[in-house]
Amino acid sequence: MSTRPTAPSGHVDGLRPDDPTVLEAPEAFDPPAPRASSRRPPAARGPAGSAPETGPDEAPEADSESGAGTVSGTGPGDVPEAGQETGADARPAGAASAAGAAGAADAAGSAGAAGAAGAAGVGPRAAWLALLVRSWRQLTSMRTALVLLFLLALAAVPGSLIPQRNLNPMKVEEYFAEHPTLAPWLDRFSVFHVFGAPWFAAIYLLLFISLIGCLWSRVHWHARALFTAPPKAPARPGRLPGGSTWTSPLDAPDAVDLARGALRGRRFRVAVAPGDARRPDGSPDHSVAAEKGYLRESGNLVFHLALVALLAGMGLGSWFGYQGTVLVVTGNGFANTLISYDQYSGGELVNAADLPPFSVTLDQFSASYQDNGQPADFRADVSYQSDIGAPVRTDTIRVNHPLRIGSAKIYLIGHGYAPHFVLRDSAGAVVWESYVPCTPRDGMFTSTCTVKIPDTGLPPVGERQEPQQLAFSGVFTPTTVLDPGHGYVSTYPAARAPGLTLTGFVGNLHLNEGIPQNVYAVDTRDMTQFPMTGPAGEKRIAQVVALNNPGQRTLTGLPGGLSLEVDGVHEFATFQTKSDPYKGLVLGASVVIILGLVASLRVRRRRVWVRATPLDGGGSTVEVGGLSRSDAQGFAAELAALSEEIRLDTTEAEATADGATAGDTAAGDTAADGEKPAAAMPADPVTSTTISATSEREP
Repeated sequence: MSTRPTAPSGHVDGLRPDDPTVLEAPEAFDPPAPRASSRRPPAARGPAGSAPETGPDEAPEADSESGAGTVSGTGPGDVPEAGQETGADARPAGAASAAGAAGAADAAGSAGAAGAAGAAGVGPRAAWLALLVRSWRQLTSMRTALVLLFLLALAAVPGSLIPQRNLNPMKVEEYFAEHPTLAPWLDRFSVFHVFGAPWFAAIYLLLFISLIGCLWSRVHWHARALFTAPPKAPARPGRLPGGSTWTSPLDAPDAVDLARGALRGRRFRVAVAPGDARRPDGSPDHSVAAEKGYLRESGNLVFHLALVALLAGMGLGSWFGYQGTVLVVTGNGFANTLISYDQYSGGELVNAADLPPFSVTLDQFSASYQDNGQPADFRADVSYQSDIGAPVRTDTIRVNHPLRIGSAKIYLIGHGYAPHFVLRDSAGAVVWESYVPCTPRDGMFTSTCTVKIPDTGLPPVGERQEPQQLAFSGVFTPTTVLDPGHGYVSTYPAARAPGLTLTGFVGNLHLNEGIPQNVYAVDTRDMTQFPMTGPAGEKRIAQVVALNNPGQRTLTGLPGGLSLEVDGVHEFATFQTKSDPYKGLVLGASVVIILGLVASLRVRRRRVWVRATPLDGGGSTVEVGGLSRSDAQGFAAELAALSEEIRLDTTEAEATADGATAGDTAAGDTAADGEKPAAAMPADPVTSTTISATSEREP
């Protein structure tokens, strides 16, 4: 059975017993840490001529001069009996003082030699190497990882408070106009593009390196712990909290073998002391060490590894993914190009000129509603080409049922109404016409409409020859009803009786100055409201038109003899094209995170030891004890049940054997009387099993 190195912490979460003879060495549940092989100072050695003592769970160290491993008489996991002196504790005071003086002299000589070597100059290379090692250890510590995680969250705050150039460039221009002094300084530090800033990427990458370095060492030590035998039983396991001791009529090897079977039945990983193992006093070592709950640490590591994979998937998705949003009126379409999208955001490693060249046309959009106006179904029938020159295919896009084209998915995320406006001059010729989408603002699809007409044919006015442009602002109601208190409202989302209330403006819209504007708002700084003639009467500021009634859908009296007609309405759909090649990695990592978290929270780590000591008159003393890293109350009940099971096995086996012997004697007497003897009972396979000297592991 291989020995287990002592863990760095050297304690068992405050469960160290008061009696120093209970445990040979406190064993932590942490993964075993490597122990450097170095020569012990003379003060740590025993009397002259004796081999150095080994720790309770240490492997024998190799002598630095001879290279041969020398094993002390004290085996790992053994502890002197109460009142017994061994090693350095058995030396006289004078010998100890002499050894201490010799150790101090040896240490001083070693320090002097090291100082001389340093004075001679090890070289700047060694100093730089030591600095790198210290820096790496500091970077891969858990404290540094937590600090970097906090800094990453703090660095993301400006990205949510300040408009970002890749998401809303128009808001960024407005911020520059409102803060002419602060905005340029913020732009120097990439505050308007936080998630692509070098300092944000530096924090992100350092966090990755820190997490990976921290997890690597934990995975390494946990893998070693999985293939290392459980620590050997202490000298007095019955003195541990919740431990128990009793006398068994069985011999020590038989009692240990029954305890091994009970532990294996409860799925513990079991290691039985070898047959030639000896305790410090030279007596045979009959003990069993068992442990359970490695899935807790495994789940913890899986959780953190999946978290790294999740962050990696999100980071790679933001670098190699893109998404765009576009509003399409029925009968129109869009192509997968930057100029076609109303909003576009792409990763740092995505070239907008190399997007897959597919195109989509909205053939028909239909929506169905319940009687109370709640939506029942939305569907967009589209035709598309996956590449230039590819055949045209048709498909239907519904909510949560996107259209997949290559690595991109096209989602249906919204819809609404787009009335058709026609502007004519005094002679009846069409000056301008277009479908204008209106923005829904309630569940009945009462919508706000904004119409901007830059080219009206009207002559410029004023000394600066400012153009005369038209703008209309109104409210569209799909099913129009006149409410005495609120005016014209919509009572149903379907376009059963579409109506439109409009007001008009004339003046300079400033559309030709290169400054981005919101298409759903009218800048009326240099514009004048004018009256119109229509269904509501002559020279009214506001007019209401009925789109389904040819006699009530035309407005006249506009500047320059122009007239405006609203002769129909189409529905529009809003599509979102999204490509995220690493979303599968993110989804898988999320599932693994949940599984690892459940395992780390539900499983508890515990260890159980059983030791049997032979008695002079026959039989043995059996001791059972254990420790748990968490859930002490739950483990106390489990340990009590396990101890009771082992006690019953080790005390009732002899009674069964005695009954079998009595039965054999009676059978012999009967045979002697001339009767046929009964068949002999087979031997108990448990009590006749040979004690295993190898470590049996939990499946």
